[in-house]
Amino acid sequence: MTARLVAPLREAPVTVPALGALALTVAWATDQAGYPQTHWAPGGLIVLALLAIAVAAVPPRWSQVPLAVRVAIGALAGYTALSFLSILWAGVPGDAWEGADRTLLYLLVFVLFAAWAQTGATAAALLSAWALALAGVALVALGHVHAAAGDAARLQALLPGGRLVYPVGYANANAAQWLIAAWPALLLARSPRLPWALRGALAAAAVALAEVALLSQSRGSLYATPVMLVLVFALLPGRVRTFALLVPVAAGIGAAAPAVLRVGDRVSALEGASSAAGRAAALHGARTAVHGATTAILLASVATGLAVAAGAAAERRLARAPGVGARVHRALAMAAGALALAVLAGGWAAAGDPLARARHAWDTFESPRGYGADTTGSRLTAGLGSNRYDFYRVALDELAAHPAVGIGADNFAVQYLAHGRSEETPHYPHSVELRTLAQTGLVGAALAVVGLAAALLAAARALARHPDPLARAVAAAAATGFAYWAVHGSVDWFWEFAGLGTSAFALLGLACALAPRSATASTVPASPIPTSAATTSTPALAGRAWAVAGVLAAAAAAVSLALPWLSRLQVQSAARIWAAAPARAYARLDHAAALNPLSDEPYVVGGTIALRLGRLERADHEFALALARTPDDAYATLERGAIASTQGRRRAALAWLQRASRLSPRDPLARAALARARSGLRVDVEQLNRSILSNARQLS
Repeated sequence: MTARLVAPLREAPVTVPALGALALTVAWATDQAGYPQTHWAPGGLIVLALLAIAVAAVPPRWSQVPLAVRVAIGALAGYTALSFLSILWAGVPGDAWEGADRTLLYLLVFVLFAAWAQTGATAAALLSAWALALAGVALVALGHVHAAAGDAARLQALLPGGRLVYPVGYANANAAQWLIAAWPALLLARSPRLPWALRGALAAAAVALAEVALLSQSRGSLYATPVMLVLVFALLPGRVRTFALLVPVAAGIGAAAPAVLRVGDRVSALEGASSAAGRAAALHGARTAVHGATTAILLASVATGLAVAAGAAAERRLARAPGVGARVHRALAMAAGALALAVLAGGWAAAGDPLARARHAWDTFESPRGYGADTTGSRLTAGLGSNRYDFYRVALDELAAHPAVGIGADNFAVQYLAHGRSEETPHYPHSVELRTLAQTGLVGAALAVVGLAAALLAAARALARHPDPLARAVAAAAATGFAYWAVHGSVDWFWEFAGLGTSAFALLGLACALAPRSATASTVPASPIPTSAATTSTPALAGRAWAVAGVLAAAAAAVSLALPWLSRLQVQSAARIWAAAPARAYARLDHAAALNPLSDEPYVVGGTIALRLGRLERADHEFALALARTPDDAYATLERGAIASTQGRRRAALAWLQRASRLSPRDPLARAALARARSGLRVDVEQLNRSILSNARQLS
């Protein structure tokens, strides 16, 4: 037994550190999908350490790494370097550093998975373990909802607006977290090379993941699904086998879907209830709906898993009967064609005129009313109303203004405050493509396209040329998980959730690891002709030079990841203790500012604390330091204007408040403060901050 486990690891020893990286993504899945810097930055150091262990234990033979993989690593490394360079021209250099570090994390995890070859068995073990672990996390999240069913406050916290946000905190990312794993689980369950019990478990996991994702009612995931189906059936081999597995999985999802969707309706009704009797009745309805959905999800998952496991066991027996497999294949192909026609006809009848639906979708998408443009039907089917049209407009305007290298990594927020039209204040463009174009320009987009295209080419070669059918199945499943992240991320801000991005690039790297490798030896053969000592020492010197360069690069990466993380920890500590120990809080903020010399956050927090303590001179000094680092910080500018007005410095107050209104022209508090100052009245900085705090609570 031990020998059977150890043998595959000898062929692919980097499986162990790769498993450690996947375990990290599972840990992130339990809490905000790795979004806070205090989560993903130490995770990045862990990935860096795992990569260093892999390089030290099994030095990669670059001559054997497929050219497409080498091009992918080089282009993605170039994109990462450009992200760091963008700190030089970014309006908010601290945010650019954070964005570049996150990009570095994705590069590190891609290299860890792509640079070493995997076998079909080890890759299948990695992907199966990860998908099943995420299914377990999804069921734990479902358990939290079930346990909160009798508590109105807890239920509304988990499902605000009837949409499950736990454990990520953002409904769309919550759905994506489960579906990134659901697609690989579905496609991996196709493989006849896996044990029948594992195939059943993977199918059950796919149903559970999809159903828990449906609790978040994400329109992006709904519209990404047909795109993914087209990609799967158009690009992946084994269409009949895919169809045969998709039928029971889709049936399981469809059977439980009405009960799952009912939860959102009942929780929304609970939020709208005003009287005590109405609230009690709504809570009873919500509790009943949650219990029904939990039961439906578990039954559908188990039934689907048993059906697929039974089918997989029967398939093994049928494979031994000559001619039976071919007849079953033909029957399934005919059934697939008939079902496709029935689905198209049913969809046409249910949706009506597709052109009219498309026009309605576009009208709601570009409507200045945003989310209010969806006035009828459920959230999933009413339309595309949101403020994304305006986000995309600003991103494209920034690309036009800075076409070569963009505005800097993660530097969208300030630009949208100045040029946006909606009441939202997004930090990111809500599209991975527009993020790349607006923030790193055409140069960055070219590097990203070359890197991803080369990686997908390597994955395609694994699909077409690997001699092991199991390896081909894993490559298809892993690439599909990355594809879902890219498709859904085209209309949402998933790049910034490190748990999602790390999973996606790990899956892409895993598909690349299965691309056929050259058998050419990486060492130069000895020459029978005597050579001089200087000549023979050249390879050794070159090897030492590369080793030194690698150590220096790893050290620089570690420092880059560690300093902003440690700075953020100091800021959070100061925010916790300032009321009881203001002197210690300021000391920690000074330390945070020294650790991260680009971020204005320590000074902004210091100024806010000083305002709470009534120390206007100290607050003005802290905000001045913040603006020295980030001149376009609208909040610090507004506060300096309010402080100047409170102190009777009318000319300075007008200058600061006019600038604050230019930086954030849609901010009603800035406009009101400026109007008051222009009328000759003083702005009360304490009242202003109470209004800011009240608005922040309403938004949260």
